[in-house]
Amino acid sequence: MNRFDVCVQGAGTVGQSLALSLARQGLQVAVVSDANGSAREDVRAYALNAASVGLLRGLKVWDALPPHAATAVYDMHIEGDNPAGMLEFSAWQQRTSELAWITDAAVLEQSLASAIRFAPHITVTSSPVEASLTALCEGKNSASREALGVVWDRQDYGHRAIAARLVAERPHRNTARQWFRQPDVLALLPFDSPQPEHAFALVWSLPEARAQELMALDGPAFEQALLDATGGACGALRLASERASWSLMLARAQAWCGPGWVLLGDAAHVVHPLAGQGLNLGLADVAALAGVIARREPWRSLGDARLLRRYERERQVPTVAMGQLTDGLLRLFSHEQPALRELRNRGMTLVNHLPSLKRWLTSRALGS
Repeated sequence: MNRFDVCVQGAGTVGQSLALSLARQGLQVAVVSDANGSAREDVRAYALNAASVGLLRGLKVWDALPPHAATAVYDMHIEGDNPAGMLEFSAWQQRTSELAWITDAAVLEQSLASAIRFAPHITVTSSPVEASLTALCEGKNSASREALGVVWDRQDYGHRAIAARLVAERPHRNTARQWFRQPDVLALLPFDSPQPEHAFALVWSLPEARAQELMALDGPAFEQALLDATGGACGALRLASERASWSLMLARAQAWCGPGWVLLGDAAHVVHPLAGQGLNLGLADVAALAGVIARREPWRSLGDARLLRRYERERQVPTVAMGQLTDGLLRLFSHEQPALRELRNRGMTLVNHLPSLKRWLTSRALGS
């Protein structure tokens, strides 16, 4: 008999959340963690919806975060190719307490790791162990997925994301700002570290060559490029961290499960970050798999392929839909034809004047 019920490979936010969720059911869980980690500063920030926050709160992690690690978004301002194309969302108008929470990725993972250290039924190990079920949460470059022979359908965008922490001249007022243009997508997400009310997390998606040029600039030149790109909407922007960069893709595994194994998070699917839904999809995977396991028949093993296919069926439709949505938005805003640019700007303005449609869009983004 296996000592462990589940072996979770990958100790990021998705893997650790899964381990805590399953341990709460009394299952014996092993978490495979890279003790060395990364020496680079982690400048990532996550935009979490209500469903993700609810999951983390249920795991007793969310409320343990330090105040500076999570900033509420009450308003969102989106511009197209020119100010005539504008879309605005307000938590008050959408009848919700907040539109999203911007969370420090490193602090969130540290809080999850702390919860795991004190959780019964969880063992942290440096290498995989035998278990009835192996959950692969290793990210988009999962070696274990490749070893299983799972086909990885990947479409490279030829774009890169640039992330950094910024300090702004003007207060953010809990407003997220985003620019959808040809050929880039730029987001400034309100944050309270390192300077309360004046910090932003940057996510800037650009064609590969332009991204490489920006990464090669010194600090002052990069800050000037940011000022030009944002039109001074937040005043001068100063770098408060290193810059990180990674390639962007749309990808999905053809199979998410098999006898004794299952994929979650970026190991199963990757979408463009323009909607900020990548981690929300991964945490929705966690909630779905934990639910399927909690409802399983007493006689059915954790690694039963039919059981795991229930999870796959539950998650594939919303994940494919989000992938198509982000891909469609990116392609819509990548066209240079003047007529199409005018059409999409008018479309944004039209949506901005349709409260019922805006409420529907907000409910989808919040995971409700």
